Amino acid sequence: MSEVGSSGLAVGAEEEHRYVIVGAGPAGLQLSYLLQRAGADYVTLEREAAPANFFRHYPRHRRLISLNKVHTVSADPEIRLRWDWNSLLNDSPGLLFPKYSADYFPNADDLVRYLADFQRLHGLAVRYGTAAERVERIDGGFLVHTAGATLRCRCVIVATGWGAPYVPPIPGIEHAVGYEEMRVDPAAFAGQRVLVVGKGNSAFETASAILGHAAMVHLASRRPLRLAWNTKHPGDVRGQYGAILDSYQFKTLHAVLDCTVDEIRPVGDRFEVRISYTHADGEQAVLEYDSVIRCTGFRMDTAVFDPACRPETVRDGRIPALRPDWQSANVDDLYFAGTVAQARDFRRASSAFIDGFRYNLRTLCTLLRERYDGVPLAYDSVPADPRRLTSLVLDRVNWSSALWTQFEYLCDVLVLDEATGQVRHYPDLPEDYAVSRFRDAPHYYTVTLRWGRADHADVFAVERHPVPERAEESAFIHPVVRRYRGTELVAEQHLLEDLLAEWRRPDRHVEPLLAFFEKHR
Repeated sequence: MSEVGSSGLAVGAEEEHRYVIVGAGPAGLQLSYLLQRAGADYVTLEREAAPANFFRHYPRHRRLISLNKVHTVSADPEIRLRWDWNSLLNDSPGLLFPKYSADYFPNADDLVRYLADFQRLHGLAVRYGTAAERVERIDGGFLVHTAGATLRCRCVIVATGWGAPYVPPIPGIEHAVGYEEMRVDPAAFAGQRVLVVGKGNSAFETASAILGHAAMVHLASRRPLRLAWNTKHPGDVRGQYGAILDSYQFKTLHAVLDCTVDEIRPVGDRFEVRISYTHADGEQAVLEYDSVIRCTGFRMDTAVFDPACRPETVRDGRIPALRPDWQSANVDDLYFAGTVAQARDFRRASSAFIDGFRYNLRTLCTLLRERYDGVPLAYDSVPADPRRLTSLVLDRVNWSSALWTQFEYLCDVLVLDEATGQVRHYPDLPEDYAVSRFRDAPHYYTVTLRWGRADHADVFAVERHPVPERAEESAFIHPVVRRYRGTELVAEQHLLEDLLAEWRRPDRHVEPLLAFFEKHR
């Protein structure tokens, strides 16, 4: 009798699937759901005994930075998703995250519970306790080797999330305690001078937790602080950590330093840290600390890939380099999903977060089905009439949560078929993918939501000019329609910003957009 492994297959067995998804975090579960709903042949491998392993450990202090706005002014489920940053897309009204927590910044344990229910109630084909130990490139696809079996597939989608901490090349960094293993009881730092290496959200999370206990907390990195209210990117430092910045400006000896950390050297039971200030004419200093904590983020793990299919990486090796369809830049048929698949809109839209990548994955599913299952990319047809196009565009920007969340990245595409006088409407495509796909089309439009320029001296005191002729100066999120000829941008129309994101005023929105379509028909 053959030995049976934890996956339920005979050890050494081989099986075949069209798609193999590696990882059962939120991205793996979302794509599993979408492929299963489409009737695709897939299986998802998860090394742990349950889903969402990352969120079982992180954030260390358990409070998420993803919003959960339960009470909204709209009853429309699509619009409510604009402020529900944790739900996965699905057809079950009871399987939305606000059913699991009413907290505006929820606890990570609630997300773990939600994701486990999502997999169980949808019966997704996830094999727990089954690690993808090696991915091998073969003619026509891949072999994914596990301890109990080998899976042959046409396409691999990696949804493993972060694989390991990112450790910067700082002499002596090995003496720092990593965010992944630091003590979370703030009393452990009572009376200490603490250096936090890093100035991202994990660094500010850590500093905030110990602020009332440590004698002095410094956050240090070579790059200036990026505040989310300036950049509009949810991965930059969030407002709930403002106490650190207040404390710095109020001369409490807590500080946020722009500097290069040149060396960390243990001296007795303390550390001497040599730094070079970024904005001080080359000034250097040696500062003494009782504890040094490394909070420098994470990176993906490429160890499972054979050399012939090891993906290229970018951003100090942290994330894979991608083509516009989320395919590896150098390995055909290898795709990435979820937080690691953010290279195309790095620090712009929300592809690193559930509220963004859930829409990316909905589009990826359609692209996979087109390429590997022969299912044409769906579109709607409408007459090439300026009034119809105006109505269509305003309906979409006032309703779509995908365009709202994936601003400046996902777009609707309107392709004119001059032979029929019809326009083909494709929703939710990455704009760079759309320009590549329709590069031979002589006449098409893209529809996005975009922010205004980012160089305002004070984002809370922006001088506004609320007339349609100056709509391109809008500071807040607003619709932008672009007319392309092949890859050439021919014309662009901005519609005025609106406090409540309602773009239907005849004078500000309808008439300017109608005039644009009439001029560029």
